[in-house]
Amino acid sequence: MQVFRMDDLDAERAANKGAYLRFLNERTMSVGLYALDQGASDPQNPHKQDEVYVVVSGRAYLTVGDETTTVGRGSVVYVPAGMPHRFHHISEDLRVLVVFSPPES
Repeated sequence: MQVFRMDDLDAERAANKGAYLRFLNERTMSVGLYALDQGASDPQNPHKQDEVYVVVSGRAYLTVGDETTTVGRGSVVYVPAGMPHRFHHISEDLRVLVVFSPPES
């Protein structure tokens, strides 16, 4: 078993001066913490892996393909591999767990 604490992960991510921290990398999946502050822009491009977002805190819009929805604490979103997507209109600092399957490369 491995146990992670959100506060510790967010502190490590910030210390590395990045928006993303991959903290678990296994044979069939990887997991990271993605952070975007209020008003930030999301520079990500489509990924080669399926992914699941679990919003831990914050509020924003998320556009996947041509669909847009609001997300906030407790939202869970599946994004198929290769699908264009991005968070935008971030109204509260956003912290999102990201699960990639297969693992991101």
